[in-house]
Amino acid sequence: MPNGMRRGVAAPPGSLGVETLVALRRARDLIDRSYAEPLDLDTIASAAGYSRYHFARAFRAAYGEPPGRYLSRRRVERAQDLLRSVNLTVTEVCHLVGFSSLGSFSARFSELVGTPPSQFQRRAHAVRPPPIPGCFVLMAAGAASPLRTAIQEKPADQVEP
Repeated sequence: MPNGMRRGVAAPPGSLGVETLVALRRARDLIDRSYAEPLDLDTIASAAGYSRYHFARAFRAAYGEPPGRYLSRRRVERAQDLLRSVNLTVTEVCHLVGFSSLGSFSARFSELVGTPPSQFQRRAHAVRPPPIPGCFVLMAAGAASPLRTAIQEKPADQVEP
């Protein structure tokens, strides 16, 4: 098989071909850039130009973890930054970084960081208060994403003068 992949066996890290690494880097850049958006394996794999199954194997061989785990780790890393520096609730941070479930966010956060997000936030704010008001972050997130903006009750053509 091309690019150092054998059927059913992941290639050791560093043994993938240059073309494969370039394609995987495009997909990883998509994850890094769009971590807060809903991303599925098909979307990420298409950024690399691979089928979802080939992509998952190649990504794991190149980066040592599956793409879904990498995505959730990036989300948790960003959540740590927000919990440290912004006055937002854990639930608001959870949704800002792309998790749809507070339970899965808390479990993954605790697994990676070793402490629940609420405890992490309390400790960080005990050292120094958050420098950024949460409303600024929520406004910026709303402006950046059309999915997070308010929807008019009536379309513009139905609004009475």
